[in-house]
Amino acid sequence: MAHKKAGSSSKNGRDSVGQRLGVKVGDGQVVTAGSILVRQRGMTFIAGTGTRLAHDYTVFATAPGRVRFDHQTKLKKRVRIEASEAAATSDTGTATALATGDKAEA
Repeated sequence: MAHKKAGSSSKNGRDSVGQRLGVKVGDGQVVTAGSILVRQRGMTFIAGTGTRLAHDYTVFATAPGRVRFDHQTKLKKRVRIEASEAAATSDTGTATALATGDKAEA
């Protein structure tokens, strides 16, 4: 008879890296155009005004402004961008200064 029980290899010795999904910015946070707002699998978050949905269901901003989360249905949330007054005035002020040739004061 054998003196030791035969050892077997473990079947649970693997792990995969996290996919880093989820909400990337908070409600009320100011973002620039192109910022990633939500990474997801499926459409839990729906793209609203100022946002688009990528081919992998990532919601990203298409315009600068303030992020807002609203409830679309009981299970779905809508992400939209509100144009902030500070971003709008700073963009137009810069464009006006460039057009008129004014130099910014230091």
